[in-house]
Amino acid sequence: MIRNLGYACINTTLQKSKITTNRGMKQATFKAKGLPYASELALKNVIDLEKVIHWNEANDIKFFRISSDIFPWCSEYEFNQLPDFPQIKEVMERIGKYIRLHRHRITAHPGPFNLLASPNEAVVKKTIIELENHSKVFDLLDLSDSPYNKINIHIGATYNNKEVAAQTWVKNEKRLSMHTRSRLTVENDDKASMFSVKDLYDMVYSECGVPIVFDYHHHQFCTGGLYEFDALKLASSTWPLDVIPATHYSESKSLHLNDPKIKLQAHSDLINGPINCHDLNIDVMIEAKSKELALLEFRKKYFIKD
Repeated sequence: MIRNLGYACINTTLQKSKITTNRGMKQATFKAKGLPYASELALKNVIDLEKVIHWNEANDIKFFRISSDIFPWCSEYEFNQLPDFPQIKEVMERIGKYIRLHRHRITAHPGPFNLLASPNEAVVKKTIIELENHSKVFDLLDLSDSPYNKINIHIGATYNNKEVAAQTWVKNEKRLSMHTRSRLTVENDDKASMFSVKDLYDMVYSECGVPIVFDYHHHQFCTGGLYEFDALKLASSTWPLDVIPATHYSESKSLHLNDPKIKLQAHSDLINGPINCHDLNIDVMIEAKSKELALLEFRKKYFIKD
């Protein structure tokens, strides 16, 4: 059964009141204003994160993906260098206590530039810093060192040799701290030439034990020769027995709007469903463009309560 429905990063309802967790700046601004301004934005972001989490609880939503932009340009400094860090830490500790009290599941999905499989060492080093910073955010919230609080990425590219790319990814995954490795998950792709669930199982999970996040929409474009049920079952088998597998669900905007000019892979604003859990116990992150509104509409339609 579907245990939880979640949504990602932005609450469009609260955003109308300028409540957001992804205040950022251009690199030129960071260079001009430095740590004081980065600190100011980060503090505003975490204060608003607390408001989002409380809104989620009030609306019985206990699965949420936090923004990767809470700490602007965080690759350029340590969190404790921020002038407002004592206040930031206090707010994050308070949020973490609330999350644990109300049993919310918090996850992250760093962007596509995170490429552990890259043959470019500079790219790999930047990826490691980015993933470690996500883990530090989770540490500030005192979240579990497990894929229950997943930090999810893709392999990113095949670099013309899928097997070698997977081997490079596995090798570089071992360079991460145990905090980060214990939270890391990997997701199937939406192009036939990329990594299917079967590829990830054979080339990544079997080598380093990183759980696989099953994406329903992506699977339609990269099946690996498996039906949806078999791919979902295989991905779910990679998760620890005490952690509910997380999945992603979206639908094609092109099909919703009957517009062939839009890529089939593009995500729709809302979802029609149904979401078939194939009798497995899963959490589902809805990746529709209308965010929490898509979740609420779907839940109302199918009488599903998170």
